[in-house]
Amino acid sequence: MAVSDAAISIRDLVVDRGGHRVLGGVSAEVAAGRITGLLGPSGCGKSTLMRSIVGVQIVASGQVDVLGLPAGSPGLRSDVGYVTQAPSVYLDLTARQNLDYFARVLDAPDQRVAESIASVDLADSADRPVGSLSGGQRARVSLATALLSRPRLLVLDEPTVGLDPVLRGELWAGFRHLADAGTTLLVSSHVMDEADRCDDIVLMRDGAILAAKQREQLLAETGADGVEQAFLRLVGAGS
Repeated sequence: MAVSDAAISIRDLVVDRGGHRVLGGVSAEVAAGRITGLLGPSGCGKSTLMRSIVGVQIVASGQVDVLGLPAGSPGLRSDVGYVTQAPSVYLDLTARQNLDYFARVLDAPDQRVAESIASVDLADSADRPVGSLSGGQRARVSLATALLSRPRLLVLDEPTVGLDPVLRGELWAGFRHLADAGTTLLVSSHVMDEADRCDDIVLMRDGAILAAKQREQLLAETGADGVEQAFLRLVGAGS
């Protein structure tokens, strides 16, 4: 992948937290306009890498460029949407009230609220307190909030954790719709079968990146039938 095609470029990134090295000089690129799955076991450094990409993580060294600017640059405020594992919305407000509030914070046009609600298929629940919604519906509210600014890059940290297969499928269908419309998505998961829904794969283990390739290329190079088998073969090769 040429540098000009990269929405995210990571070079020799080192992150220490609590006296422990979480990321040990990782490098990777994330292609624009595609879904990249950031996959690996819990605790391998996925969330720390995502926090570095959105500019909220202190790094020891290295460089992270996002949409042509250093991560965390003020100019990226409207271009990068970030959905954390925990719901980043107010549980005592309705979904619509949450979006009204964040639209004002982001200075987004009023019509974006209705558009974001419709884009995540939340219209039937928009006027219920978020605290009364299911986990899947809360995930949709967080996603709708991130979409208010129409970001060019959407970073999603374990967005489907704890959801049943039907809800997971519905969310992934929404992610594909966004990618088809030109949004770049970076989606983390520790569920390897979700890799089948991604265009590109970044595999992590113990603070290191084992592979960062198109899914088909990864399978071809490892001779694996699926990403989970590819992961196991890479781990075995490196042991």
